[in-house]
Amino acid sequence: MKKIMLLAAAAIPAIAIAQSGTNVALMSERDLRGTARYMAMGGAFTALGGDLSTLGLNPAGIGIYRSSEIGITADLNFQSFGTTAPSVSSTVNQTRFNINNLGYVGTINLYDEAVPTFSVGATFQRVNSFDRVVKGNGLGLGGSSLSNYVAAFTNGMGVNGDGFSPFSHKNFEWTNSYNPYLDTPPSGIYPPWMTVLAYKSLMINENQQNSQGNIMFQGLMGDGSTGRADFETREKGSIDEYNITFGGNIYNVLYWGLGFGITDVDYTQWSYYRENIQNAYFESTMKGRPSDEWYKDVRGNADYALTNYLRTTGSGLNLKLGVILKPIQELRFGIAFHSPTWYSMTDTYWGAVDYKYTPTDLNTYDPANGNALTNDSENNVYDYRMTTPWLLTAGVAGVIDNSFIISADYEYRGNNMRVANVNDDEFADVTNQVDTYYKGVNTVRLGGEYRVTPQFSLRAGYSYETSPVQTRAANDGDNILFSGTIPSYSFNKTTSYYTAGAGYRTGSWSFDFAFVNRHRESTWHAFSPIVVDGGTLLESSPQASVTSDYNQAVLSVSYRF
Repeated sequence: MKKIMLLAAAAIPAIAIAQSGTNVALMSERDLRGTARYMAMGGAFTALGGDLSTLGLNPAGIGIYRSSEIGITADLNFQSFGTTAPSVSSTVNQTRFNINNLGYVGTINLYDEAVPTFSVGATFQRVNSFDRVVKGNGLGLGGSSLSNYVAAFTNGMGVNGDGFSPFSHKNFEWTNSYNPYLDTPPSGIYPPWMTVLAYKSLMINENQQNSQGNIMFQGLMGDGSTGRADFETREKGSIDEYNITFGGNIYNVLYWGLGFGITDVDYTQWSYYRENIQNAYFESTMKGRPSDEWYKDVRGNADYALTNYLRTTGSGLNLKLGVILKPIQELRFGIAFHSPTWYSMTDTYWGAVDYKYTPTDLNTYDPANGNALTNDSENNVYDYRMTTPWLLTAGVAGVIDNSFIISADYEYRGNNMRVANVNDDEFADVTNQVDTYYKGVNTVRLGGEYRVTPQFSLRAGYSYETSPVQTRAANDGDNILFSGTIPSYSFNKTTSYYTAGAGYRTGSWSFDFAFVNRHRESTWHAFSPIVVDGGTLLESSPQASVTSDYNQAVLSVSYRF
């Protein structure tokens, strides 16, 4: 029997123990959210200011204020997620109600020519929403299998490069004094959680054993095997930021701002991945023999499902600095810098595999079925620290005849992230993963406003965000490591926003409306490809294309006094 993972075993790096690069990169994403005026103009407010949303974009925008303001923004979000692949087509629709922005700015008139005003503000703003559903049935495996992949990276952990893993059977056996998920094993090398779970659910089994008792594992897919997969991933949660900002202006020409952001993260993922493999290779007991006696390379049908739960929570702190320059009434320039966000995080997670293996020769061999749980069904809790990338945004805006505004922003978000334990010992492998898989993100925002009457305005905007993923990683050119027992991951492509809206002001009250369409394409991968020899693709990654469309109806109400 020919097994792909035996050829690849020495080339696949060890799995990360801590958070993976794909998990932590998700926490650096940002969405276009704020007041209706801000969203209707595509978020191009770096050089404009004078809006509650700018406290989270360019804190110098608070210096534009001449009076105090309080406001609230809500949106109704109609979400659609489409998943497609050969023989797979699925669409899921959701409706969500959110409070996007809630804030207050208090302005003090100093009656000084050089420093006319000073303002302080506090806002709540939703930075990102994680709501997404990816699902499909009947995905062709094309010769790939999660079981083969787990066998390959487990064998690849062997220090001798001979295809044997550093583990023996006793590394996986639970006793009164040894927990294979948490305790230091006899070999001194921790087996990955996914390896332990796969061993206990018979997804991987022994191909060979050397004189030291180290096992060379094999998966279920071999010559003549065919298979299909069903999958579903549901994500929900958000990143919310509370900004406290101080700012003012100098001679009504230079506006400045300093802000502090307190960020909350609450992310939940539930995932399901099932493979059904015909003519699979697995282990089974012979009829009449003890249940702990297994025989290699029994042929038949293998059906197993991996279920995972992950909840990530945390809080962080960042700093924002910005200025706006207005050399003449008709022209403004703005620039702002956001420091990294320093997070304290907690993950709670578990995984399980339900399995059923039915030999072709039922007269000779017994079927095997059951359920395997990580950490003996106990939730695992892990605390760590994380630092997200810095951000720089610059903008220019023109005001024509006090009735027309046009604005443009450019934003760059780095890819530098850092993950460490609670003692601040860095997990260099995770940092390297982010550097390998991801790159800086470029965002362009355009917006315009036309004041039809002194009370009524029309607005429109557009925003474009490049893909954060390196081309090599996106095209199955790298082994994508994971943590825990969640091998699936998603890579975003470009994101576009099309926006429009209107505003009406009467006295001190303002009512603003926006309609926002966000279109994003991404790829969902069941698990990593197997890549060897610096870029040779040995086994591809089962994957599907995902299209996410968000249509938001946004309403803001504010009062100036």
